[in-house]
Amino acid sequence: MVDRLPGGVAELPPIQPIGRVRTPFPERFGIPRQGGLVEAIPGTLDLDAPHDRPEAWQGIEAFSHLWLVTWFHAGKGQGGLTVRPPRLGGNRRLGVFATRAPYRPNPMGLSLVRLAEADLSGPRARIVIRGPDLLDRTPLLDVKPYVPYCDAVPDARGGFAATAPDPLLRVVWTDAARRRAEAEAGRHAGLVALIEAVLAADPRPAYQKSAGRQYGVRLYDLDVHWRVVEGVVEVLGVQRVGA
Repeated sequence: MVDRLPGGVAELPPIQPIGRVRTPFPERFGIPRQGGLVEAIPGTLDLDAPHDRPEAWQGIEAFSHLWLVTWFHAGKGQGGLTVRPPRLGGNRRLGVFATRAPYRPNPMGLSLVRLAEADLSGPRARIVIRGPDLLDRTPLLDVKPYVPYCDAVPDARGGFAATAPDPLLRVVWTDAARRRAEAEAGRHAGLVALIEAVLAADPRPAYQKSAGRQYGVRLYDLDVHWRVVEGVVEVLGVQRVGA
């Protein structure tokens, strides 16, 4: 006998991740609010067998972008019927289905990323992406190629998010912070560019943008300390966690 959900629908089978998405973000603060906004962010797909077999990815190199279907595993999940979108300053509520808030009836995410590399020459596929808006080790449920003719709609309406976010902020460094970031780049390639790209996008909450307040964002195993003064981000320090 087939088990049934209310309404006579057959019970859904259990969902099994096909791997995890590896990113520089061990914490949520600092993660861009949409995929693809900050292409300096590196990522890889850490795939489980048998989904890591090269034949499962044959032909993917012909596509420039991918849709990642993910599961919010770290504190995000079910919420109420309304949420407060950051783009509206956190002061106005909209229906959850009119937003991309991570608080969903089912904690599933959809991210658009650029495919940077697909190495299928070894026993395991190596898939490198750019621009993920995801916490490190986010469970990966599925991957589908972005198809421009049907996924891009030039005359589509964007509701409260009809335009791109505010222009990027300029980023400056203290000498000590820059030297430390350059030294750590030996362990984390592209670290300086990553820090600048993440902070230029202004990860501060919309309701918390007091000038001069110091913030910290975690990238890999590093704490990056910074503040915003007169629309300019100043990187104050870079330190290994626990150092």
